[in-house]
Amino acid sequence: MDAFTTLTGIVAPLDRVNVDTDQIIPKQYLKTIKRTGLREGLFSDWRYAGDGNPQEGFVLNQPRYDGASILLARDNFGCGSSREHAPWALLDYGFRCVIAPSFADIFFNNCFKNGMLPVVLTNAEVDQLFTEVEPRPGYQLSVDLAAQTVTTPDGTSFHFDVDPFRKDCLLNGLDEIGLTLQKEADITAYEQRRKSEAPWLFPDLG
Repeated sequence: MDAFTTLTGIVAPLDRVNVDTDQIIPKQYLKTIKRTGLREGLFSDWRYAGDGNPQEGFVLNQPRYDGASILLARDNFGCGSSREHAPWALLDYGFRCVIAPSFADIFFNNCFKNGMLPVVLTNAEVDQLFTEVEPRPGYQLSVDLAAQTVTTPDGTSFHFDVDPFRKDCLLNGLDEIGLTLQKEADITAYEQRRKSEAPWLFPDLG
């Protein structure tokens, strides 16, 4: 998993509440268990018309948001089913951070497990960011996980809370497998000890 330390990037504003995971990545894209190749499915019902052409009014189809790495959203982002493909699709598109007043719990947890930072700011702070980003093409925010701050181009900083354990995992790029592998020497020693204590549990199948 890629570590998350600091991020300065273009902000794409998705001004909708209760965005559920079926809207983030519709069900027809769930056939794969790979974490790549999902960018085309991200918000596809909103991005594309019935004939497959881009919907001009949708935020991600606007050239000014090309290369956006921070998604600005509204309340209850990521609600609905627990599909992990939702953060996979966001990451594959290029987003490393989502800022919103609130998130659905399962989506929130899945973000951390996949190296993406969900930032909770107050409604007033999110409102301010929406107000600032709309009239300013190329609007960027700087997110500092160690300092737990989101900083605007004019230097205004907003503080956000994050669980210390999740913060440490993101800063060091550790998912659940990475955490387990930190104990690899202890696991190997245990397995060797068990083989000598109870060899009948480890038959030689060669």
